Amino acid sequence: MAKLAIQYQNDSFVGHLSTPITNSVLTRFILSNLPAYRPLTSLARGLEIGLAHGYFLIGPFATLGPLRNSAIGNLAGFLSTLGLILILGLALTIYGNVSFNNSKDSLDKKSSFLNLEGWNSFTKGFIVGGFTGASFAYTLLEYSSNINL
Repeated sequence: MAKLAIQYQNDSFVGHLSTPITNSVLTRFILSNLPAYRPLTSLARGLEIGLAHGYFLIGPFATLGPLRNSAIGNLAGFLSTLGLILILGLALTIYGNVSFNNSKDSLDKKSSFLNLEGWNSFTKGFIVGGFTGASFAYTLLEYSSNINL
């Protein structure tokens, strides 16, 4: 009779369903290059994640928002993105205050964002990065339409 599931590290008592996707070298490579798993400071980690979110969040607001066909559609998308970045920053702050609550049990305070000080630094970086990414995307949206190719 054939095996129906691949066992994780040849141990049938481990509660992990190992699949060709979760065990592939490509998946492990991609996950190890995410900012949460690379050796970065909390601020740099927050900046990188915020830049990506700010840059990509403006698109749905500008193209699918109620003002998409008006002259200020890109501006409305930009301001909506800034508002969402602020809401996400507030949610990150609340999560950090509730979860870490002045815990000092992290071994490496400089690079870990799993304590209150590191999480607050991550949140600041996320907000600044989000604003910067959204500003860059807005600038590209506004001024790329004036370029004649």
